Amino acid sequence: MKWLYGDADLLDAMKQKRRLLAGFFLATGLFLAGLVCLLVFYILLPYNDPAGVWYIVGTSVLTGLYILFCFPYMGISYKRCKAYCKMLGFISAGLKEYSVLPFEDIEDWTTRDGVDVNVALFSVKNVKKDEAMTRQIYVDGEKDFPPFQKGRKVRLLSQGNLLIAYDLGEERV
Repeated sequence: MKWLYGDADLLDAMKQKRRLLAGFFLATGLFLAGLVCLLVFYILLPYNDPAGVWYIVGTSVLTGLYILFCFPYMGISYKRCKAYCKMLGFISAGLKEYSVLPFEDIEDWTTRDGVDVNVALFSVKNVKKDEAMTRQIYVDGEKDFPPFQKGRKVRLLSQGNLLIAYDLGEERV
């Protein structure tokens, strides 16, 4: 069996998540420090000083920049990293399913639970009818796509339709 994930994958993803969170807290700390400085200087101004407008403008600009930083950083980078860590956690703790299925084709990329995946299509016999159905198995987009050949049976280990390990069979359908 060729395993797509090792012990280091979850550890590396968690380290990256912590680094992203540390970067966010650093930016938030800098924003709050700048906000406190501007507020203190504004309070120290004499009453009705015309320079007070510049402190209000500076506070507004600083807040706008912080908001422009937060939405893409936390909404894209951190959210995707968090989803990847969650997926790896499900792999280590979830129920696994073994199956031997013939490979059909590759479908286009998609996003599943916030993680980019390739879609591999496999034939599955319908228990109630004598027709074949298609099962989608998701392959992590960060990993190399396995060298599946059309018509060959593949032994799969999956968790929630996400491929964890595979073994290429030698027989044709």
